[in-house]
Amino acid sequence: MATAVETLGKLERRITISFPLTDVRTEVEKRLKVQARTAKAPGFRPGKVPLKMVAAQYGYQIESEVLNDKVGRAFNDAANENNLRVAGFPNIVPKEEAAEGQLAFDATFEVYPEVAIGDLTAVEIETVQADVSEAEIDKTIDILRKQRVHFHTKGEAGEHGDGGESIAANGDRVTVDFVGAIDGVEFPGGKAEGYAFVLGEGRMLPEFEAATLGLKVGEAKTFPLSFPEDYHGKDVAGKTASFTITLQKLEWAHLPEVDAEFAKSLGVADGDLAKMREDIKVNLQREVAGRVKARNKEAVMDALIKVAELEVPKTLIAQDSERLAEMTRQDMAQRGMNVKDVPFPAELFAEKAERRVRLGLILSQLVGDNNLQATPEQVKAQIEDFAQSYEDPREVLKYYYSDRRRLGEIEALVLEENVVTYVLGLSKVTTKAVAFDELMGSNAQA
Repeated sequence: MATAVETLGKLERRITISFPLTDVRTEVEKRLKVQARTAKAPGFRPGKVPLKMVAAQYGYQIESEVLNDKVGRAFNDAANENNLRVAGFPNIVPKEEAAEGQLAFDATFEVYPEVAIGDLTAVEIETVQADVSEAEIDKTIDILRKQRVHFHTKGEAGEHGDGGESIAANGDRVTVDFVGAIDGVEFPGGKAEGYAFVLGEGRMLPEFEAATLGLKVGEAKTFPLSFPEDYHGKDVAGKTASFTITLQKLEWAHLPEVDAEFAKSLGVADGDLAKMREDIKVNLQREVAGRVKARNKEAVMDALIKVAELEVPKTLIAQDSERLAEMTRQDMAQRGMNVKDVPFPAELFAEKAERRVRLGLILSQLVGDNNLQATPEQVKAQIEDFAQSYEDPREVLKYYYSDRRRLGEIEALVLEENVVTYVLGLSKVTTKAVAFDELMGSNAQA
């Protein structure tokens, strides 16, 4: 049996559960007899072990299972009888005072909140849009050329020319020996031979690159270099060192010509440059559409958080914080990082978890009230859209439809898009054009 529901806070509730001790003992004995049918012990045939020995070996485990089953069943029955929507898991502890012959437990838990969503027609939302121009296509081609760069010795005649005057300039790849000292003493990490880098890419500190510019092969230069206060090498951070560099090798960057061979290297079989540009444009438009969708969805979610009133169950925040911490650990491990002994306190993720849980409750309310569930047709269309960028779209369809969990991820994505469309259809929307570079540099996350 269960007592009446006690209200401890806005969402916190408590129920006291009790049942006769004899019920537990009867069920334990019943399960022990079942266990005895297959129990094994030295000197006894299977199934012939004395019940006392079975009880000594399995009694504690079986009693715990019986108690968990009975308490869990009683709690669920009480929650259903009282029409309670329990958020997360209850905290169940034995009650010190119980009637004679009874076992009693206090179950403390939270319930799902009421979600009050304000007037969406009064909400103002700024969305963004961006276009892909010929300039963006040209920039992308330049990036693709740089990814396929070849370096040739500077100043030597050859198939690709000499690359200009034999002095180090931005864009050249230089190979240097260097040695650094602070107060006349060399320091760890301050010396290298045959170290190569491209001038102008910012891999080295500005003073180092500036000193390398203008050198010829075989020339050396000594110069002061001040390490920043926040430099990753703590032993030298904030200090000034004297460096000597010697240029050992100088190469100029030969970018491939934008011709049929270049187009073929990008997957255009016949080398047609117009087809290549069209393919690049389509890919950029797909990327832009994804970024725009993410930015606009984030704007809608921000607006919903402001317009909705609800209490967020602490239990759900704690559970999601733990989930985010574990996801972070797994992600870092997959990237090859040793995180075995690294602590991941769940409280570090509490703010993000609170937002996720809050939005989940708001979206659930909107979906239920306005029938915004994902339809099978929408789910299939979304998967097909994903599949366009893959070589074999059929494999992508198979990948999602063969796993219910993966399919659920797509359904959740479509559901969110349904909510975004619904909210934008009601609210006061203004649209701002953003530059391509600004959009591609943004890290908007849904």
